[in-house]
Amino acid sequence: MTPPCPLHTLPVGRCGTILSIDAPAELAARMRALGLQPGRRIKVIRRSPFQGPIQVRAGQTDLMIRRAEAAIIQMQPCPEVECV
Repeated sequence: MTPPCPLHTLPVGRCGTILSIDAPAELAARMRALGLQPGRRIKVIRRSPFQGPIQVRAGQTDLMIRRAEAAIIQMQPCPEVECV
């Protein structure tokens, strides 16, 4: 099993399950409203250059997340064969 890592370190095309979001209450609530919560499986679609945002897919929804916010989301990467 791959060890947990922050979302911003997952490579493009990889997916994982959110383990925790270490954020102030207001930011954590905003992320939950976007569908990002522990137990949710997401996939990294694209990274913007120059430390720009990261595009992720949660279900049928694509989201752009700032790298600073992606850094506080702890992920359990899925084995590569499970990414779709």
